[in-house]
Amino acid sequence: MSQKSHYTGVSRSALWFRFLPVFLIACLLGLPVASSPASAKEPSESSLSTEDKILELERSLEALSGKVEELKKVQAPEIPSWVNRFTLGGYGEMHANFGEGDAADQFDIHRLVAYVGYTFNDWIRFHSETEIEHAFVSSESDGEISIEQAYLDLLLSDPVNVRFGRILTPIGILNRKHEPPTFYGVERPFVDQVIIPTTWSSDGIGIFGGIVPSLKYELYVVSGLDGSAFNATNGIRGGRIKERPSLHEPAVTGRLDFFPFVAWPSGYGSFLRLGASAYYGGLDNGNRGQNPGIDADLRVLSADFEYSVGQIDFRGVFAHENIDGATRIGNNVAEEIVGWYLEGAWRFFPDSWKKGKLARSDAAVFVRYEDFDTQYRMPAGVAENPAGDRTAWTLGASFYLTPSLVAKADYQVRDDATGRDLPDLVNLGIGWQF
Repeated sequence: MSQKSHYTGVSRSALWFRFLPVFLIACLLGLPVASSPASAKEPSESSLSTEDKILELERSLEALSGKVEELKKVQAPEIPSWVNRFTLGGYGEMHANFGEGDAADQFDIHRLVAYVGYTFNDWIRFHSETEIEHAFVSSESDGEISIEQAYLDLLLSDPVNVRFGRILTPIGILNRKHEPPTFYGVERPFVDQVIIPTTWSSDGIGIFGGIVPSLKYELYVVSGLDGSAFNATNGIRGGRIKERPSLHEPAVTGRLDFFPFVAWPSGYGSFLRLGASAYYGGLDNGNRGQNPGIDADLRVLSADFEYSVGQIDFRGVFAHENIDGATRIGNNVAEEIVGWYLEGAWRFFPDSWKKGKLARSDAAVFVRYEDFDTQYRMPAGVAENPAGDRTAWTLGASFYLTPSLVAKADYQVRDDATGRDLPDLVNLGIGWQF
């Protein structure tokens, strides 16, 4: 259809409203609205037909479009491709802790973590996390700066990929996924502090992938622990080497994760993950190759699960540690260490409240019970320290302003086998990830 026949019968008022925005924009940009060469005689307004006016307006619109494109190039320069290869992120949390009696009341910028990633190409990626703990670092403080993760992924195929560098030892739940919005409670569970020493980083190389869509695995050869730093109440936690770990007696570690509902497209409206993990290695390792001469080995077996159905969340962890050669370590170290917890939560925020500023908000209440014993079974002739046998109840609430920003509060009741009264704790906090 020709332009002329297309606009036949169009009223003047309709055309006026149709092209009024064009006139206004053209005037603002200083563009001629209906120009012709200077040498040509300009026809009077009355001599132009409606169709000719439309054609003139279309020419002006084309000129205006060209001007807009020029402005875009000036105002929005093209971003270099290497910049787009970076991924920036991080997480952090701030806590206020209160205790009964002589327990210290304090405010703690507990951690601030910066994530930097880089994509070299479609199959080589770099990931890193650098952490500052407790806001201030000096020789007299307990603050620290550490590289928590720094590794390369070589993405070869779904079944087999290669990972090299400083990784998170794949034991338990929180050691691999510990951003504040991903777990309930202000502080991390005691089991994930004492039994599975989160955050537990290891340096090494291994493979990971999916055997089938519902079954994923990780398997690594990594640096080992320093057995001379184990003790009666903190178990293996002190054995982590954060600077330059020895490779004198490396360890093997790995895990399997099974997602049963992946096989059913509907998923039954719920999520379920079942995990099992293991660790085995020698304990004669130190920093900068200065090995302590400990003739002992550590074996860790752990199982965990996460289950969500409707507005209810459940999770649980069990870990058993066997130290072969605990007598040679000393420090009242046990031959066996055991810990577990169960947790349930109800996300109660009604959909009718999710409007306006609260459109992406949520809230939950939870309860967690923990039983952990770093003196579970002692070597022959070594007396048990009852302070290592502990239980804890934690009751709390979380309010998610957005899915990545959470305010938390909880109350903790603790007990140990000494028979003394441990102070109850009240914790307030806020955590985020981006």
